[in-house]
Amino acid sequence: MYSFVIIKSQPVRLSLTIGAVALCIIMMLFLLGIYKGVADGSVEYIKKNNADLWVLQKNCTNILRGTSLLSSWQGNLIMEDPGVESVSPVLFLLSSVKNGKNHSTIFLTGYNPENRYGGPPALVKGRNIKNGSEIVLDIAFALKSGFRINDSLTIQDETFKVVGFSKGTNAFVIQYAFTTIDKTRSLIGFPGLTTCYIVKLKDGVNRESVKRDLMKNISGSTVYTQEEFLSNNIHEMQSGFLPVLYAVASLGAVVLTVILSLILSISILEKKKDFAVMKTLGASAEFLSSLVVKQAVLIILAAGAAAIILYYPIVFGIHSLSPEVSTANTFLQVLFVMLVAICMGLLSSFIAIQRIRKIYALEVFYER
Repeated sequence: MYSFVIIKSQPVRLSLTIGAVALCIIMMLFLLGIYKGVADGSVEYIKKNNADLWVLQKNCTNILRGTSLLSSWQGNLIMEDPGVESVSPVLFLLSSVKNGKNHSTIFLTGYNPENRYGGPPALVKGRNIKNGSEIVLDIAFALKSGFRINDSLTIQDETFKVVGFSKGTNAFVIQYAFTTIDKTRSLIGFPGLTTCYIVKLKDGVNRESVKRDLMKNISGSTVYTQEEFLSNNIHEMQSGFLPVLYAVASLGAVVLTVILSLILSISILEKKKDFAVMKTLGASAEFLSSLVVKQAVLIILAAGAAAIILYYPIVFGIHSLSPEVSTANTFLQVLFVMLVAICMGLLSSFIAIQRIRKIYALEVFYER
């Protein structure tokens, strides 16, 4: 295959080109992996607390960037509804954690350990809290900050013992931590304060009917079903900084196109006389164009294979240095990135092909 002969004639250039294109593909995979990792981590808490209804302050739609303040009497009113089986209060508080001379910020989540809802989605090590002097940390936060089981940490001069590590609680820019709601309330000095109430209904009760009753009877509050609340938080997450990741990934695709079109154009200029000879011998424009397209595809496939081989060791190294950087890649993501890379390769070849059209058959007789 003449296309292969052309690209292997410059092995150093070929290696550098494959390496550069592979890095562009790795960057796209990494950014999409971060997007999915953050998307999953941001709403995993809500997914796992698969309750029937979420009650928040009026005009608050989510817990990621919304502010909701409810009182205990509102929780009592919820419990009085005949269709309600249980009510679990949860209080979210941005807190500064002191570890020696270092300070870090966590999304402190106060809940009642005796209730079914409000706690960590899953534990990867240790156990759940039993009292207000204990705390469960997100595993990424613990690794980043150097905490281990049975270590102590300080929040507002209160000392907590680390008893467990959770997963599904890493929202990239902030990580969850869990203690009792009474302790969380004491940290801010407002007993009875609650961010939201997680409501479980009795079997056979019409959820929409209870939702309407609660919104009617409890002033200053709004009620969402599990599906509505999850959708609200996903929308909030998608409207934040995460779309920037797609923009940067798109820049990676543009860089890939520029690099490859430049290399293919240089190759055509170096083989200018060969292309002129082929035109003299009657080679069709389609045949000459196919040579460039095949070169682009070969480079993309080689770079894609190199990217997939290198990607996971690179991500492992990044995660070792920054545990809070959570990535999640699927086969569909990898396939999508490879298809984008191939499309960019075809676009690069189309740009480079314009050079061939400017080569005339008589140039074979022209000597510099």
